[in-house]
Amino acid sequence: MKQAMTPEEIKEKKPYLDWSLTEHEYDYICDKLLKRLPNYTEIGLFSAMWSEHCSYKKSKPVLRLFPTKGKRVVQGPGEGAGVVDIDDGQAVVFKAESHNHPTTVEPYQGAATGVGGILRDVFSMGARPVAILDSLHFGELKNNPTMRYKMEETIRGVGDYGNCIGIPNLGGETTFDSCYNGNILLNAMCVGLMNIKDMEHGKAVGLGNSIMYVGAKTGRDGIHGATFASADFSKEHETQRSAVQVGDPFMEKLLMEACLELILKHRDWLVGIQDMGAAGIVSSSAEMATEGNAGMELNLDLVPQREPNMSAYEIMLSESQERMLLCVKKGHEEDVKKIFKDYNLDAVTIGRVIEGENYVLYHEGEKVCDIPVRSLTEDVLEEPSKEIKPQYIIDAEKMPAWRPSFESSGEILKRLLNQPTIANDQFITQQYDSQVRSNTIVKPGSDAGVLRIRHTKKAIAMCTDTNGRFVYLNPKIGGQRLVIESVCNIVASGAKPLAITDCLNYGDPNDPEIFWSLRESCQGIADACRIFETPVVSGNVSLYNENDGQAIYPSPMIGMVGLIKNTDYVIPMHVQEADDIVYLVGKTTADFAGSEVQKMLQGKISGLPEAPNLELIHDYLKNLHKAMTQGLVTSAHDLSEGGLAVSLAEIVFDTEFGLNINLSEFDKTLLFSETPGRLIVSVKPENKSAFESLLGSAVQEISRVTDQRKLSIKLANDELNTDVASLEKIWKESIPCLMKSKA
Repeated sequence: MKQAMTPEEIKEKKPYLDWSLTEHEYDYICDKLLKRLPNYTEIGLFSAMWSEHCSYKKSKPVLRLFPTKGKRVVQGPGEGAGVVDIDDGQAVVFKAESHNHPTTVEPYQGAATGVGGILRDVFSMGARPVAILDSLHFGELKNNPTMRYKMEETIRGVGDYGNCIGIPNLGGETTFDSCYNGNILLNAMCVGLMNIKDMEHGKAVGLGNSIMYVGAKTGRDGIHGATFASADFSKEHETQRSAVQVGDPFMEKLLMEACLELILKHRDWLVGIQDMGAAGIVSSSAEMATEGNAGMELNLDLVPQREPNMSAYEIMLSESQERMLLCVKKGHEEDVKKIFKDYNLDAVTIGRVIEGENYVLYHEGEKVCDIPVRSLTEDVLEEPSKEIKPQYIIDAEKMPAWRPSFESSGEILKRLLNQPTIANDQFITQQYDSQVRSNTIVKPGSDAGVLRIRHTKKAIAMCTDTNGRFVYLNPKIGGQRLVIESVCNIVASGAKPLAITDCLNYGDPNDPEIFWSLRESCQGIADACRIFETPVVSGNVSLYNENDGQAIYPSPMIGMVGLIKNTDYVIPMHVQEADDIVYLVGKTTADFAGSEVQKMLQGKISGLPEAPNLELIHDYLKNLHKAMTQGLVTSAHDLSEGGLAVSLAEIVFDTEFGLNINLSEFDKTLLFSETPGRLIVSVKPENKSAFESLLGSAVQEISRVTDQRKLSIKLANDELNTDVASLEKIWKESIPCLMKSKA
């Protein structure tokens, strides 16, 4: 076959520069790895596999900061998803992935295929997916019809894919900020369950064993999607739909069931299995060969194709969805084909495991690639990055802390409840089926989703959290606070935190200030994970989130999973009975930098968030969880955006109750401080003594639940008195009104 360019033309014209490969890397490949000029197909493979999205060449030094081991960790980073022991021979399997650039370009398909990809990562491990969560970050909705359209389509993409495949969406989070106007974020998380004995790996090993392609046919969609996700975004990419995949959830459902049947019923036929995700066939096959210390030979003429005249380059780099790669024991190929035929899916032998360590491709009767497989996966040049502490942080360290000034705390509360990031997100979550399969205990809208594990008394809690504003103002402290937020959300549901996955969403790492923020925030996350005993078991890195040189806030997302050993002690968010005692857990300080009230009143954020006492918070949260397992707590709610006043309102929304709160030692501004590590809990009067003896000075009694729908708060220099219904109306109508706006 005729290559698009000869090796000599590639050297002269340098097309690889458009695929995120540098001249230095090209020269290294030619001179050190191959000792010859690569052809067009080969340089395409290097460009995809050496992209940041696949190789983590800039972020590897940062990722090494994370703790990845723990007594419950069965599988940490390096496989399709993390695996954590939840007793009785069972495991929870989970991972999060970003699909930011595709969602910005084509919101519906970008979001849908983001969900599809993360599902395959989980069921490739041998786990059945049981829940989906998301972390969505949009630009401002007001006076921005384009953003409203993108939000609608993104939500529809997430909902349609999950709803069609029949997996409940247990929520997540949605935030709004102008920093995401040009580059929205879509992070999708999948949680699955399995018996540990059924765990699979992505490897190809055993001389002569077959490499089988299963699932949908290969087209030209998504070509160079990995490199698209590893470059700065600009207006010229706004219509770059060739890099966006097209999803089919009904095909995915068939693929999932076929793969699980093979894994769970015919383990003796299967050597390894892996999703064809970023970089398509090349990433899955090269990574499986590397994992098995094997060579691999593929005949691309055998790859099922839905478009004519596809080149080897296109076949290998296509990111068409709903495809998996299997390594099958020699002699069982027809057995595997029969399973997939029963699901009307292609299952084709396209290659085999060979001696040596080379990666060999044939197309139209010619050898189009013959390179060491590790040159694609292990020999990637790590790129050192310069780091500079941003000047705005240096300046903030010399400035006095900002504190809000206002007349009426009641009016501030109403305005905050109208902010889209705080407002009720039912407009979004009502488009998701959260109860399919009938295992959902806690639906979207609470601190964490909770799902029962059938035939046991156990349940798993899960959440996603991001706090880009705090990370922007102080990356290390912001990273610590992010973990605290997730831990509080999980504990509020009655669960013990187990482990985390992450999506590291940042701007261009070649900017020294951005790379400094990446390293510092990951150090903060790592420090907190060690204290809270929540190792990082999976995740991904999404850099280059910029539009025309304007970066997003550094926005790491954490997905956390927790275990509830007895579903009798799942804790609801809302207060339950009149006369229950309401406690504030944790101390409140004047912590306003990056807060919602600061953004609302100033139109910008500034200052330095306070450093949390990780050990102290860990200690009293452990005691709070102990109180929950003893049946002493009737409700719990984390304090986050908007602070204490917002959370007090939220725990009486959708109830028939109210609160009469005494905070006479509180300055009114403290109602809106966002000090981390705080919760509001309610306790029956008869459990008061036992609860206080466990929590000690970490709690403060502030109210009793009343049977009148009034929120009354007595403060040192103000009083807030309002009916709950009026607050709830503002909270519920904010996003729907913005979405209907003509401006």
